[in-house]
Amino acid sequence: MSTIKVSQPHSVSIDEAKQKVQGFEDMVKKYGVSSSWSGNHATLKGTGVKGSIDVSSSKVDVEIKLGLMAKAAGVKPDLLQKSIEKRLKAAFEGEG
Repeated sequence: MSTIKVSQPHSVSIDEAKQKVQGFEDMVKKYGVSSSWSGNHATLKGTGVKGSIDVSSSKVDVEIKLGLMAKAAGVKPDLLQKSIEKRLKAAFEGEG
């Protein structure tokens, strides 16, 4: 199982940070991954994929665990990590 961890610092409120993460959530929905929020923590679930999003006052942490199904489907962990980093950076630094 491959684990991808991405941390994006921010200087906005927690509520605003959660709104900015919405674009990332929309991206993973395309791959059949759903998110379920409880406070400042979201659980991600999908076929061959599980993970979490944690929003604090200074950063957003995303952790994705790819199972055998995701690997069999051709998901490349290094490319996925770069995509997540790019989307989070754009959400927090691009919209500044």
